[in-house]
Parts: sequence; C-alpha cells; structure tokens
Amino acid sequence: MASNLLKLDPQISKTPSTFPTHHRHRLSYLPYFISNVPQKSKFSISLHASLSSPPAPPTSKEEAILQAKTCLSSSLEKPLNNPKLAAGKLKKLKQSRFQVEIPLIDDSPSSLSQLVLDIFKDLPLKSKASLVKFLILWPNASFKEAGIQAFESRMLNHVEHIDLTTVSNSPNRISSSAEVAVFLAPEASQLEIIRMIAESLYPKPVVILNPRWSSEEKNNFGAMKAFVGSFEVIYSFMGLEVRGILSKRKGVVFKCVRDGVLGGERWEVHVEEDGELKVVSRFKARPSIEEVETVLYNLMAINSPITKSAKFLRELVNNVYGKK
Repeated sequence: MASNLLKLDPQISKTPSTFPTHHRHRLSYLPYFISNVPQKSKFSISLHASLSSPPAPPTSKEEAILQAKTCLSSSLEKPLNNPKLAAGKLKKLKQSRFQVEIPLIDDSPSSLSQLVLDIFKDLPLKSKASLVKFLILWPNASFKEAGIQAFESRMLNHVEHIDLTTVSNSPNRISSSAEVAVFLAPEASQLEIIRMIAESLYPKPVVILNPRWSSEEKNNFGAMKAFVGSFEVIYSFMGLEVRGILSKRKGVVFKCVRDGVLGGERWEVHVEEDGELKVVSRFKARPSIEEVETVLYNLMAINSPITKSAKFLRELVNNVYGKK
C-alpha cells in the first residue's frame, strides 16, 4: 500500500501498466496520496466529529488514521461483546474478518510499525470493560523487530507480536490470550498460513491491514479466492490523478464503514472540482481499474474544452437545420 496514488496519463510511460494493451492511457503510481488532497481548512480532529459528520476522504495523515481507528473500533465492538461468546454458543457463529487499507510513504518496517502504533496505541475499544488485547502478526522478522521497538517505546503491554515466518510450520498451534488478531502487510504467498491461523483462532475476529496484493489478483488465487473474499473492507482509499491532453484531474476511491453496519457503505469515486473533492460515482462492490478509468475519462471528456466546443457546434448546426 505504499504507492496508492494512481496517475493516468495519455502519453506512453516507462512505468509498467496494469491495463490491457488496448487501453490508450497508461497507469503509473505516485508516491503518497494525502499530501496531494485539496484541504478546505485546518481543523481539530476528534472521534466525535468523525462520527457526527458524513464520511469523506481524509485531508491529512492524522485524519486518515482517525477514520481507520473509528472504522475498526465500531466494527470490532459487536463481535467482541457478542453475548453468544459469553454463553459459549459458538455453533454457527461467523468469524468476523475485516480489511483496512491505508497508503504509506514506503514499504519500510519503520513506516509500517509507526502506522500500526498510531492505530492501536489508544484504539477506543473495550471488551467486558477491559482493554482489548491484540495479536500482531508481522510479515517477517525485520518488521517484527521494528514493531516491538515502536511499542516498547510507549510501554504498551496490550499488544503481542509474532513473526509469520516463524509459525509457518505450525500455524495451528498459536496460543494467545489476545482477543483480536491483526495480519500486517501479508504477501499472497502467505495466504495459506493466514487461513490456517485464522481458523485456529475462531471465533476471535481477524483483521488484515495493508495486504500486499491487489484486488485484481483475487481471481488468480484459486482455492484462496473465497478466503480472501471473506474479509470485509471497512476502510480504504486510493488517490487518483488523470491527465488528459488539455487538463488534469485529481480524485480518490474511498470506502469508510463508521458505524459497524457492514454492507451499507458503498465504494465512492471522488473527483476534485473547484478545490474540493466531490462524489461522481458509487459502487456496491470495489470498482475495478477499468471501471474507475471509465468514470474519470468520461467525466474529463464531458468537461474538456474540446468536447464543449464540439457540443456547441453540434447544437448550433441543429438549431440551423431545425433538429432537436
């Protein structure tokens, strides 16, 4: 998730494209999204404000983290306090699986560990009136060490750290008192291990943060496709930039489930107009690259000087010949 700002350019780019070869425009990535989002004004961020106002794309790193924390806490609150758990009624109880996607400046251990610390150090979430314990599963040893150092500096003891590579031989033997498991920046090659761990931790909720596979890759996962699809994306945004021949537009693909009601929030495509991001399209499911491309280019074509001139000339001709 380090490069989540997409840049669409009609010129041939050296950057490899994920579009089919018949597309005229190429896809490349810009380093970081939040700093490029138009900001209306400076404001103090609070959890209450994020809940009272309608969800909108973040204008700062702090706001993105706050939104992600709000989505996580509201989504996890119900499964963690489910009365069926206390009664031991586990039959037919569905395991809650969530996914969160936040763009980072880079894929380094320090960047990921800082993001995780910012999210979990004071997450407003309790179970049975006590602070919720988290099991953090890092992708490898170097990420785990960076994470431990970051958390130890704050003297936080409600988080347990595990390196995924060390449990690859016995994923079913993880013993933890943690109530929520969080897989950080996992790779597609680790999906089988993640599935086995998730099933061994049932019915505890599991979260995937910043998976290192794209939504377009899911169709190539074979038997793992259904497992990956069982994770509900509760927070995600991806910056976009479209460059036409005469104009350039910025936008974002965004989803934010704030109240814990899954299935209600839609994926939105926002585009910058007059210095503000405005919704131009909504989707029930995550839109594909081709769908986003179509929305943005159609919008640019409608508002481009060339298209407007063509419309004016067509209307002029129709008026002369009496056509409607």
